[in-house]
Amino acid sequence: MSQSLATASYLGAAIFFILSMGGLSNPETSRRGNVFGMVGMALAVLVTVFGPRVSSSGIAWIVIALAIGGGIGLYASKVVKMTQMPELVALMHSLVGLAACLVGFGSHVDASVQFQGAEKVVHEVEIYVGILIGAVTFSGSLIAFGKLAGRIGGKPLLLPARHWLNLVALLAVVWLGQVFLNAHDLVAGVKPLIVMAGIALLFGVHMVMAIGGADMPVVVSMLNSYSGWAAAATGFMLNNDLLIVTGALVGSSGAILSYIMCNAMNRNFVSVIAGGFGSGAPAKRAAAGDVAGPHGEVVPVSAKETADMLREAKSVIIVPGYGMAVAQAQHTVYEITTILREKCVDVRFAIHPVAGRMPGHMNVLLAEAKVPYDIVMEMDEINNDFPDADVALVIGANDIVNPSAAEDPASPIAGMPVLEVWKARHSIVMKRSMASGYAGVDNPLFYKENNRMLFGDAKKMLDEALGALG
Repeated sequence: MSQSLATASYLGAAIFFILSMGGLSNPETSRRGNVFGMVGMALAVLVTVFGPRVSSSGIAWIVIALAIGGGIGLYASKVVKMTQMPELVALMHSLVGLAACLVGFGSHVDASVQFQGAEKVVHEVEIYVGILIGAVTFSGSLIAFGKLAGRIGGKPLLLPARHWLNLVALLAVVWLGQVFLNAHDLVAGVKPLIVMAGIALLFGVHMVMAIGGADMPVVVSMLNSYSGWAAAATGFMLNNDLLIVTGALVGSSGAILSYIMCNAMNRNFVSVIAGGFGSGAPAKRAAAGDVAGPHGEVVPVSAKETADMLREAKSVIIVPGYGMAVAQAQHTVYEITTILREKCVDVRFAIHPVAGRMPGHMNVLLAEAKVPYDIVMEMDEINNDFPDADVALVIGANDIVNPSAAEDPASPIAGMPVLEVWKARHSIVMKRSMASGYAGVDNPLFYKENNRMLFGDAKKMLDEALGALG
């Protein structure tokens, strides 16, 4: 394939990627967006393999690598459950970071690439920055995977003088960069690269370990942005225009998404990086007579009573959370929704931007269950409608419906925009127990006079409610 044809094909692939991102911005066009993304990636891979920069002798090795990687991806797509998607996304981000590191070291030791003067300095800066971003992304994503999978606790690890440690690490990275640029031979240059990569790996671990469980959705989108910039750095090292463009698209879109999600939690990006929000453990109960903490009586209900309340309602708003994902209850929710709509009950879904463990987690689950897109509403679209709702049904959500955010200035989540379910005529919260949510903050909603608690596994309780409705 000629260079001109390869360049034109790369441009076509970049257009497909842009169309893909546009399609993924709306649930109704997301399937088409996925198709555009797959077509663009297939085109990019084919052009790279059969392009002018790959020798015929190397194609066989590339095909073997593609077969192995494709097989692993196909296997993962079949065995990974929808509830495990956040962990899978974090793991994929780590692979992008690892690839950037390997390409960086490979570019440095490649004797066939020779630069002089300013070009040499630029190329070495590309290598250094690429390895730096890649190492942070790799280790940080692995820690995020561990937290999301429950293998690492959600409690933030706040080391003494951690900000000073970060500053020392930054200064060391800058100094090692100067040593690397001034190195006169290959061996002398590899040593500062290895030391810098080690510092970057430790920084990635420290950065994500210091972030509390409540900020994990922001962490996922932040690491998505990092992986994009790592890919762009790889593109610079390989002089691949498509990789630069694609990485920049992913990096910028991930940064924008992180900003949007930080706004949804009333937090700034720096405070997320500083860590500490979300202890990953239940908050301490208030002492007897202490009016500062949540207090009151909890009123439990049965699945049959829940079904009666839903049947008699004219307007129902369902708030899904991570508990619905864990219980795999989305299909039962869809069946309940169908029955209620047949009875002329106005049913809608309220989605908080950080519900679940990754951006769009609840939207994906509801789409999988065939819930109509037009009744799935974002927080800003539906929050003002709760006072007119007869029943607000909360399925396994906690922090995103916590009235402390609006009513308690001393709460750790004060000011965070939440779904105001307590303003509905009746609210029903489905939980296994009275334990606090991922942020470790107790929830006064449970003690509201108009609230009822439906304890038990969400799937089992919803199945019983579905039977009572039928």
